[in-house]
Parts: sequence; C-alpha cells; structure tokens
Amino acid sequence: MSNLKNSYSNLKRNSLMALLGAGLAISAAACAATPTQESTGGYVDDSTITAKVKTDLAQDSKVSASDVSVKTYKGVVDLSGFVNSQSQISEARLVAGQVNGVKAVHDNLIVKGVVAPPTVAEKRVD
Repeated sequence: MSNLKNSYSNLKRNSLMALLGAGLAISAAACAATPTQESTGGYVDDSTITAKVKTDLAQDSKVSASDVSVKTYKGVVDLSGFVNSQSQISEARLVAGQVNGVKAVHDNLIVKGVVAPPTVAEKRVD
C-alpha cells in the first residue's frame, strides 16, 4: 500500500510540474514579439518614447506641434502632419532624435501652404 501511495504522490507532483511548465511556456510565448507585433515590454518602451517626443515637441518654441502626430514602433519614431516651415521639420526631427531610446526618425511632415509634388500615380495620368 505504501508503494501505491508513493507512486500516486509522484504522479501528482510530476503532473503538476508539467502543467506549471506548460503554463509558463504559453505565457512567455504570448508576450513575445512577432515581425508585425511588439512584445509587451516593447510596447511599453514605445509608448514611453512617443509620450516623451510629444512632450518635447510641445515644449519646443521652434516647432508648432499642434498638428504633428507621433507614433513609435520598435524605437523608430514616425512624425506626420503639418508644420509652418521647413525649419520646423528639421527641428522636429532633431527633437525626436534626441529622446532616449529612439533608433531612427521618419518624417512625413508637410509644410502648410506648400503644394506637394505629384505622386507617381498622378504623373502617370498626365
């Protein structure tokens, strides 16, 4: 009877360890990054970068940040929207690039009142 109790106890313990191991593996996989989706930690870092860039742009007197949108993915900051001059684009890039954790800055900023050059598709129509 004692051997049967020990076998049952070992089986219970081994099953519990296997279950805990599987749960740990599943939760680790759920937080992992994929090529198109960030890990949980990566998202927190990117949202922190975005907030810091927005704050710094708002505090910079050389940039009209009210029409500038900031998004960050894996440390790459994307600036989009409208500014008043080409110098504000340069300043916005500089400000964003100085934030800790920024790997690169892409700007899709447009100077208000300046006619954008035609796109490739628009050129084909002519």
